[in-house]
Amino acid sequence: MPAVCSKCGRPAVYHARYTGRYYCHKHFNEMVEKKFKETVKKYCLIEKGERIAVGVSGGKDSVVLMHLLAKLREKFPFELVAITIDEGIAGYRPPSVEIAKRNAKKLGIEHRVYSFKEYIGFTLDETVEIMGSFERGERVGACSYCGVWRRWLLNYAAKDVGADKLAVGHNLDDEVQMFIMNILRGDIARLGRTGPYYEEIHPELVPRIKPLREIPEKEIVLYAVLNNIEVDLSECPYAVEAFRAEIRDWLNEMEERHPGTKYQILRSYDKLFPLIAKTYTKKTSELNRCKICGQPTTGEICKACQFRLQVERKAREKGLTFRVE
Repeated sequence: MPAVCSKCGRPAVYHARYTGRYYCHKHFNEMVEKKFKETVKKYCLIEKGERIAVGVSGGKDSVVLMHLLAKLREKFPFELVAITIDEGIAGYRPPSVEIAKRNAKKLGIEHRVYSFKEYIGFTLDETVEIMGSFERGERVGACSYCGVWRRWLLNYAAKDVGADKLAVGHNLDDEVQMFIMNILRGDIARLGRTGPYYEEIHPELVPRIKPLREIPEKEIVLYAVLNNIEVDLSECPYAVEAFRAEIRDWLNEMEERHPGTKYQILRSYDKLFPLIAKTYTKKTSELNRCKICGQPTTGEICKACQFRLQVERKAREKGLTFRVE
């Protein structure tokens, strides 16, 4: 017998195993949008009149986030501008940049693109070519360079567009993966900087907000499909190098065996976050300014500039030159 919606009895399109409830198209949309709005309200993520920059890669999470923010803006007055970071990954990033552009245009949202090539000096593909083989241990994973440079450039871009806050498309799966990864790495201090809100933030850092952190990845995919939202579902070619992929697979297996596992992990993190933030997070007054770029850092030179200097040095050693746009 076909499953029916737990609310209205119409044919169901989704079964939330972590609650046991079934949802039709209409009530599924309402459920996802309610989680989004409740997260915004719970942590006071957006205030009236603020200028919110939303990081849009063209992938499912960021595009759905932009659509939900645009819908929220209809009843709650704030400005919205979209930012896309082009890492320079041939065959992967160009199509998704175009998807981001089309969605922003459809929603009537200002959209700007910032590239690694222009602001770092190297595309991610060039960085991998310069630094050598990951398998032979000649370099760290591509995701390490990409993650550091993306964070740096997103902050630069958000400041450049005059944003009060930067909205990123981290979903429930991303949050629990991040928590487990940092536990396994022993990087407890980082957990104090990546929670649902900030205890304190440096004036040169644009606060990041994560309105999708209570929504599972598969629900975001289904929301995009059911609402005919164009998204890029392809996977980054460098994802195979990521430690995150192993954690993702393990968490999915646990969720399959024990529905609700991901939410329980998130709740545990949220309970620990205030304690971790107060214990491990440096006060903004204790942060230095990077001697090269000026962005806040715990040392003399920020990680983004350290990586850039390493790549420049390696390129010189190999006699390689790359044109900076």
